[in-house]
Amino acid sequence: MSAELEGVRVLIITSNSGVERDEIAVPRDRLRARGAHVTHAAVEEIDVHTYRHDLIPSETLRPDAALADVDPGAFDVLVIPGGTVNADKLRTDVGARELVRSVAAAGRPIAAICHGPWLLVEAAVVADRTLTSYPSLRTDLLNAGAAWVDEPVVRSDGDGWTLITSRNPDDLPDFVDAIAAELSVRTS
Repeated sequence: MSAELEGVRVLIITSNSGVERDEIAVPRDRLRARGAHVTHAAVEEIDVHTYRHDLIPSETLRPDAALADVDPGAFDVLVIPGGTVNADKLRTDVGARELVRSVAAAGRPIAAICHGPWLLVEAAVVADRTLTSYPSLRTDLLNAGAAWVDEPVVRSDGDGWTLITSRNPDDLPDFVDAIAAELSVRTS
C-alpha cells in the first residue's frame, strides 16, 4: 500500500440499488491502495446492490454508514458513482442533495462519474461549470447552466471548490488519478 494519500478521508455516496459496480469499487479500492481512508455511505445502512452496465447484477456491498449519519465536514472529497438507477434515486434524496451543497460550500472537491452528475444538477451546483458525464445527461446539464464536453476527465474550478467528472467506467483510471492529484495538492 502506498502512503501517497495517507490521512485523506474520502466519502463515496450511493443509493442502495442500481450502483454501477466498477464506479464504486475501482475508486474505493485504488484510493485505499494509495493510503486514503474511504467511507461508503448509502441512503440506508443496508446492502447495496451493484450492477454492470445497469442490467447485469453484480456483487452486494455493505456500506459503512447511512447518509444521514455522516458528517460531510469530516471528509476531504466526495465521490459520486453512477449507475442510472443509483443516480436517479440519489437525486431525489433530500439528504444527498444537502450533503452535496454542504461539501461545495465547505470548499471541498466533488468527483462524479457517468450518471452521478444528475445529483449535482438537483443540488443546483453545476451552473457555469464545465463538466462531462454519460452522454445522455448532456441536455440535463446544459439546461442546468453547465457546459458539457466529451472528454475522459474534466476538472472545473469555481465558487471556491473543484469539480471532477468523467463519462463512464472506461474513464476510471483517469478519474481516480484526477481525484488523487487534487487530494495530493490539497494535502501537500
